[in-house]
Parts: sequence; C-alpha cells; structure tokens
Amino acid sequence: MIRHLGLKAYGKINLGLDVLKKREDGYHEVRMIMQTVGLYDKIDLYLKETPGITVQTNLYYLPVNENNLVYKAAKLLMDEFHINHGVTIHLKKFIPVSAGMAGGSSDAAAVLFGVNKMFNLGLSMEALMERGVKIGADVPYCVMRGTALSEGIGEILTPLPPIPQCQVLIAKPGISVSTKFVYEHLDAASLRPSDHPDIDGMIAAIRKRDIYGAASLLGNVLETVTIPEYPVIAEIKDRLKSLGAVNALMSGSGPTVFGIFTSPKAAEEAYEEMRYGKSANLAKSVYLTNFYNTKEVSHGKWSEGEHE
Repeated sequence: MIRHLGLKAYGKINLGLDVLKKREDGYHEVRMIMQTVGLYDKIDLYLKETPGITVQTNLYYLPVNENNLVYKAAKLLMDEFHINHGVTIHLKKFIPVSAGMAGGSSDAAAVLFGVNKMFNLGLSMEALMERGVKIGADVPYCVMRGTALSEGIGEILTPLPPIPQCQVLIAKPGISVSTKFVYEHLDAASLRPSDHPDIDGMIAAIRKRDIYGAASLLGNVLETVTIPEYPVIAEIKDRLKSLGAVNALMSGSGPTVFGIFTSPKAAEEAYEEMRYGKSANLAKSVYLTNFYNTKEVSHGKWSEGEHE
C-alpha cells in the first residue's frame, strides 16, 4: 500500500452545452463539449492505520463530512472493497467553488483514482468512471479528462482530438449560482432553434484542429436562464471580447466566464486589466491558464509525487 499520494484535480469548461429535454427521472438530457483546463486543486491522500475518512480543507465553509464529494468518493470504494485502513484527505482548493467548472466533481475523480492506487484495487479508468456517475454526472468525465463529447446526463463520453493550444482567461464574478436553480428554470421545450449551440459543427471544427472555427461556435443554452438573473455575466463576456478574446462563454451553469485567446500578449494584457485595471470590479477571481491536453491525460497519469 502507498502511504501518501499527491494528486492534481483539474477544472473543466464547457465549449458547448446543449440541453435536449428533461427526462422522466428528473435529469436533463445533454450534449456538451467538455475541455480540461490547467487550473487545478491539490489533493493529498495519507494512509491511516485506523479505519475512517478524515477531510481537511483550506476553505472554512466547505463540509468535511459525507456532504463533501471527496468523502463520498473515498467511502464508495472503501465500502465496496471492505478496506480496513483509513485515509486522510487534504484538499487545497484553487478552482472557484460553485462556478460551473466541476471543481467538486474533479476532486471526487481524483480521490477515486487515488484510493484505487493507494490500496492497489486494480480498477481500470473505465471502472472508475462507471462508479463515478454514482457521485455526480460530471465525475466520469473528470476521471477521463481532455477534450470530449458528453451525452446522456453527462456519463456517455466520446473522446475528441486535442484542440490546438491557446490561452484561456477565466473570470468569476462575486456571486454563486445554484445548478439546481438554473436547470429548474430552464424550459427546454420552449427554447428557440437559435438558443441551441451547434455541437456537431464544433466537433467538426475540433477534428480539423480549427481553433477559430471551434471558438466561433461557442454556445451554452443555460445562459438563457443565468444571464437574465445575473447580467454581470454578459458584461464580462463583452469585456473579454473587447480585450481581444476570439470568443467568450459562460461555463456550465455559471457564473464563471472564460475567454479564448490566440495571442499570449493579448491574454496577458486582458488578465492585467481584469485583475488590476478598471475592469477589476466585474470579477472577484481571475485566472490565466490554457487547455490541458497533454499525453498524461490519455495515460491516466494523475500523480505529481508519491511516497511508499
């Protein structure tokens, strides 16, 4: 058994998010283009000789019990495999919370991977993804990572070729948006054809490695609910485009907005403006990162260091 594992849990953005219908089970049928970005939370797993799961975090307002997805992820595998040892989980958050970037789901995915490795359970990535959907719809994708088409409730995943690298400016206003609220107020049946993003067109552009074509088709049907409720999201989108972004979009159910830049210089200047300039009042958290599409994704490599 491994006594310590250091892991990185990467956030995601939605390059395209379409909702097809509401299912009888209450979930929504979706088609999404998911993309991992370089912004990540740090997770350290420590083996305990005594049973039990302990969660520690750098944010005082996050739960440290079964209401935290990292706890649920560890418990899921430890119960299934009757593990008698315990584990301490140190969670250091950098991905904004309640931001539409799947931070909690990515943390859970990292813990699934880590517990599997720590206790030598021998589960494949596919097996971890199958278990991950029990924790949350985004967890299977967060196990897989990279560029992918996500369908069903998010659990049916088709890997896509990596998108050409570019800069991604992430800006989260000082508000939190309830995913439950957004989906409850989305009337999928009354959406206009123009409200739906062209997911197939974006897939075609990605396969051609056409970053400009893909960026031109950015779309998120949930903006029809979130932007009227929080107009600052539209303000941030407009500001990022005026600062040189090829395009900008709200990620997930919001409120985080990202802008895609193909000029590193323009991206750096936009970051300075959004963080320290006259536009700093629009966003509470601002990050400059890029797409995360390294070979490490396809090989399922998560660890940044481990100690026997």
